[in-house]
Amino acid sequence: MNSGDAGASHKSYLIGFILSIILTVIPFAIVIHGSASESMLITVLVVCAVMQILVHLIYFLHLSTSSKQQWNLIAFVFTVLIIVILIVGSLWIMRHLNYNLMGH
Repeated sequence: MNSGDAGASHKSYLIGFILSIILTVIPFAIVIHGSASESMLITVLVVCAVMQILVHLIYFLHLSTSSKQQWNLIAFVFTVLIIVILIVGSLWIMRHLNYNLMGH
C-alpha cells in the first residue's frame, strides 16, 4: 500500500464517520424535539437506518460494484435476500397464526 492509498482510505473513513454521526444525530434530534408525528418519526428512522447501513458498507467495508468486489457484492446480496425471506416469512406466519388462533 503506498501513501496515496492510505490517504484515500483515511479520507474514506473520515467521510463515513462524519456521515454516520449526521445520520445518528438526525433521528435523535427529531425524537428529542418531539414535534413529528409517529408515522413521520418511523419514516425518518427507517430512512436514516438504511442510509447508515449503506454508509457503513461503502465507506467502512469498501463494498462496491467494481470487478474486484463482485463476489463480495453477490454474497452480500444473497445474505440480504435470505434475511428478508426469513423476516417476511416469520411475520407472515405469525400474522396468520394470530388470525387463526384468535377465533376470527
